Amino acid sequence: MTQLTQIFFSLLSICYIAAIFILAGSPIVRSLSLFNPYSLLHIPFYGILTLLLIFSFIPMTHRPDGSMAKLPNNLVTQLPNHFIHRLLIVASIASVVAISDEIHQAYVPGRDASLTDVLLDMAGIGIVIFFTSQLFRKKESSKTRLTL
Repeated sequence: MTQLTQIFFSLLSICYIAAIFILAGSPIVRSLSLFNPYSLLHIPFYGILTLLLIFSFIPMTHRPDGSMAKLPNNLVTQLPNHFIHRLLIVASIASVVAISDEIHQAYVPGRDASLTDVLLDMAGIGIVIFFTSQLFRKKESSKTRLTL
């Protein structure tokens, strides 16, 4: 991914976060709650936010010929430190947004803060982080097997 793509996803992440806070008191959310009795939509909403943040924070390097740059073989069994640190940054930002949103909702008329909602947000964040790390490991593992 190029730096321009990362900037695009960063702006998209900021807009998504702004929408979360702006729409907290809107009638759209109230009507949506009729179809969401257990607040399960928190999982995909925060999963999407996490994915946007991943595209914002984790650069994908390309070789001049257009192929992905290959990591050394010893990185197959564990993720590189920079990747793990960036996933932790992404998870932290998404978690802060989730907690801040619930605190914000405590002050919005007709809404209330809920620990359950925060836990569902964390589930969405955790699922995306887990699958991203697994996908990266499989991708690197298959590249190594092809070169052996």
